[in-house]
Amino acid sequence: MENYIVSARKYRPSTFESVVGQRALTTTLKNAIATGKLAHAYLFCGPRGVGKTTCARIFAKTINCMNPTADGEACNQCESCTAFSEHRSYNIHELDAASNNSVDDIRQLVEQVRIPPQIGKYKVYIIDEVHMLSASAFNAFLKTLEEPPRHAIFILATTEKHKILPTILSRCQIYDFSRIGVEDTVAHLAYVASKEGIAAEPEALNVIALKADGGMRDALSIFDQVVSFTGGCITYKSVIENLNVLDYEYYFRLTDFFLENKISDALLLLNDVLNKGFDGSHFITGLSSHLRDLLVSKDPITLPLLEVGASIRERYQVQAQKCPLPFLYRAMKLCNDCDLNYRTSKNKRLLVELTLIQTAQLTAEGDDVASGRSPKQAIKPVFTSPAAAQQPQATPVASSQQAVVQAAQPIVAANKTPRPVNTQNSTAATAHATPTAVLMAQGREEKKVPVMKMSGLGISIKRPHVEEEPKSAAPLPPAAQQSAQPEEDYIFNERDLNYYWQEYAGRMPKEQVAIAKRMQNMHVALTQGTTFEAVVDNEIVAKEFTALIPTLQEYLRARLKNRKITMTVRISAPTEKVRAYGRVEKFQMMAQKNNALLQLKEAFGLELY
Repeated sequence: MENYIVSARKYRPSTFESVVGQRALTTTLKNAIATGKLAHAYLFCGPRGVGKTTCARIFAKTINCMNPTADGEACNQCESCTAFSEHRSYNIHELDAASNNSVDDIRQLVEQVRIPPQIGKYKVYIIDEVHMLSASAFNAFLKTLEEPPRHAIFILATTEKHKILPTILSRCQIYDFSRIGVEDTVAHLAYVASKEGIAAEPEALNVIALKADGGMRDALSIFDQVVSFTGGCITYKSVIENLNVLDYEYYFRLTDFFLENKISDALLLLNDVLNKGFDGSHFITGLSSHLRDLLVSKDPITLPLLEVGASIRERYQVQAQKCPLPFLYRAMKLCNDCDLNYRTSKNKRLLVELTLIQTAQLTAEGDDVASGRSPKQAIKPVFTSPAAAQQPQATPVASSQQAVVQAAQPIVAANKTPRPVNTQNSTAATAHATPTAVLMAQGREEKKVPVMKMSGLGISIKRPHVEEEPKSAAPLPPAAQQSAQPEEDYIFNERDLNYYWQEYAGRMPKEQVAIAKRMQNMHVALTQGTTFEAVVDNEIVAKEFTALIPTLQEYLRARLKNRKITMTVRISAPTEKVRAYGRVEKFQMMAQKNNALLQLKEAFGLELY
């Protein structure tokens, strides 16, 4: 039985022309070889399976070819090319940095670099997964990488460019390999299928290319897997069954349910998908991609962004014409939010179902779909009840409102000074009528309670009986009221004064934290009328409080609404009891009242800190 070789190795490119999806890079390398402008170090970086190591091998074979072709390719017939094809060439050395990442491994490599090639011009050292080298190994490699012998060329390959030291990057020519496009992958898979005599549908190869996500090695591996499953005839159904991929048909049906506001059908379709073993996150991600494909299908300019087969492309165009643009924008936003919140959600299925319900209600009648706002996270009633069932519930409310209006009419008629009645305002007021208001309307006399502001809770000195003025006077406009009322000084007590004293201390800046702490530990006292004093224990503190008098007086006058508040500062007498600030002072004051504390301190040998 002949040894089986996987497609990724069997159809590995051997020339620059056969490399798929890297036309710009291969052209650059061919021109460098043709002109003889070769660098001593190259860095090939990019995702997995895009041809980094393959291009490095082709480059190493081509620069050592004895009879290169006119277009810069290797002849594949000379001794150097033959030795390379048979894996016995001494001019090409490959090192796996993932398993040889120590300083000793790099030192052995540096010693080998000194030996010139026996056949050919150059010795090429391909170091794969170079980002796995340790920092010490990188530092040991710097000098050789910067100034190697004339016959040595280094090609470094990596999938994680950001992990390489900047000193290494500055010594290399950097080539960034891109992901292989879906069209290029499908064309190469079709070529491999024709060589192997396998029948394959274009839609099936397109699904394989999308599953590979830009990697040709992954695409060929999936291709071999599907061939083993189908027995040589690759169909679209067999591919989605073998790769556990959701069929396009689910998303087309779901979009039709959204446009027709069929919430129940959408939920049943989700249940069918989950019962087949698909994850909710995979389903919502596929729905987002489907909506995105519908969006790019609406405009012929963006149609090349649609990476699907020819037959499905026409179906996308047909359904895209049915979907309004605002619907697609808002549906994509809802699906994206669901995808972001899926990992942290406790009830993941409910999250997906709510997203489907909200998306299905985007095109409901009366919804402002044309607006450019973000979709509202609201759910309308899914099952509507008949209007006849709702009518009896509104009748008692209307009758009660009419009863309140009829009961309120005698009160309005009994009033001596008739007032114009606003029908709209009276109707709105009766809608919020309480049972107490209904009882008052039936015969009790209404007592009007004056509305007071918080600033009016103080007692006026000049006009203590303002509330007893006749109510028949016509109200003045607000501006006239402010100009007519003189400024009043309100009475306050010592408790109010200390409250706003502490409030001012709490608002002082950090630069005055010392005096703020002292104010918080003080208690000011009223001496006479509106004058109060702050008692301090030394002259330094007295000067600080004296400088604070103007701003503190203005603050207290504004808060207490009294323009006559005056602040004085006094230094306490030696015999005067001053409030203790420290722990030692507090203990001394307590010991003066109770000598047992001193005895307790001496008995246990306590010390004060």
